[in-house]
Amino acid sequence: MAFTDFKSPEEVQKAYQIKYVEEDFLVITSVSPPEHFVQELEFSNANFDIFTSEASRCENVIYPILREVCKKFVSGYSLWSHKSISADSILSGTPDYIIAKRSELGKNVLGHPLVVVVEAKQNNFTQGWGQCLAELVAAQKLNNNAQRTVYGSVTDAEVWHFGKLEGNLFTRNQMRVKIDELENVFGALYAIMELVVRTEE
Repeated sequence: MAFTDFKSPEEVQKAYQIKYVEEDFLVITSVSPPEHFVQELEFSNANFDIFTSEASRCENVIYPILREVCKKFVSGYSLWSHKSISADSILSGTPDYIIAKRSELGKNVLGHPLVVVVEAKQNNFTQGWGQCLAELVAAQKLNNNAQRTVYGSVTDAEVWHFGKLEGNLFTRNQMRVKIDELENVFGALYAIMELVVRTEE
């Protein structure tokens, strides 16, 4: 079985006895991205159809945003793209993106996975959250600490949803942010990373 076999968060909840609540746990303050980044994104959007396919959304929008955000935290955390993980025979597969604690063994070794980001296939957020929640459960197992909060995001590159898993409680952030308010997308991702850093202290 793979992460993508879970078609909804309810399936994961039933399999792992996870409770669900909705609450705005993120305090989102607008963060202006660097001007060079904005210019590059505007250039790509003006000249290419960057939302035409899943691959294009990932390559032209999602990954560049995550990479830019992670620059601030690169001394302690690393960004992984399409890195396969396996917690057991059921919880295995390849998350789209993982932000992990930087391993002391080097940049080629995955540290504790703390944030997973899933691209909503065909804009299916229900299935996206099923996959993401399964990946968060796997992250807990790989971290050997169910009480360490792990965070997730599901996005179609245009709309960004956020959630967290702590113990057996999954919390979905009610507020969503949109790509046409890029400052809020950056603000939300910075807020996630600041929560991660605080948890690790």
